[in-house]
Amino acid sequence: MRRAAVAGAFYEGDKDRLEEQLRDCFSGIPREENENIIGAVVPHAGYLYSGSVAASVYAKLPPADIFVILGVNHQGIGSPIAVSKDTWATPLGDVEADEAFVDALPKRIIDVDETAHRYEHSIEVQLPFLQFLFDKTFRFVPIGIGLPDEDTAREIGEDLADTIAKTDKKVVMLASSDFTHYEPDRIAREKDEYVIEAIKGLDVAKFYKRVYERNVTACGVDPIAAMMHAAKKLGAKEGKVTKYATSGDIIGDRSSVVGYGGIIVV
Repeated sequence: MRRAAVAGAFYEGDKDRLEEQLRDCFSGIPREENENIIGAVVPHAGYLYSGSVAASVYAKLPPADIFVILGVNHQGIGSPIAVSKDTWATPLGDVEADEAFVDALPKRIIDVDETAHRYEHSIEVQLPFLQFLFDKTFRFVPIGIGLPDEDTAREIGEDLADTIAKTDKKVVMLASSDFTHYEPDRIAREKDEYVIEAIKGLDVAKFYKRVYERNVTACGVDPIAAMMHAAKKLGAKEGKVTKYATSGDIIGDRSSVVGYGGIIVV
């Protein structure tokens, strides 16, 4: 059992308060399921900061049998490309990993390693949103990426696409990433718009080029790229922004912000 590492910090640690917090995140956002969604980009900051941006994506997700969540290994612990087979606990209950899907993944570069996930928040913070919307009707596949490399992202994406294509289950991929970190609001927005344009076109090469060109400090570059590779191979045509905001929109201090983007891939 993988216990919640950031409950009470990134999101409320009590079930009732967490449900209320999630209702607040979805406030004013209509539930509009889009069956064509293959993947998405969602932020992973504290719900106070990025919860409404995340909700703008989750409100459009269709029910799925499996949600593959590609996260960042911020901690640098364990395998650099790690999938978990554990059941994960949150204040809203337990979420089971889909062991059959994990077993079906080619193990070229993806290792089964629970250590890499023990303290990491980027995947964990997505689970309460899924539980809030879909209760116990889904399983998930958490993959942490701690190796910043374009070829690695491509291999992960290819492995995911091949595995998804062979299953008869409905699968949706989520890439967990915040965008620019600790820049003035105007600069963060300019940089993020520049790289998000490449995501909208599902152009992975342009995405990496623009990240490096502008030194964009998005933390989930490789999860996003892996998701794009897989989504394109599965027939996706474009990305659509559901919402963009910065921490400055919440706290009012625009001198040093973090950017948050919600994007669906169809």
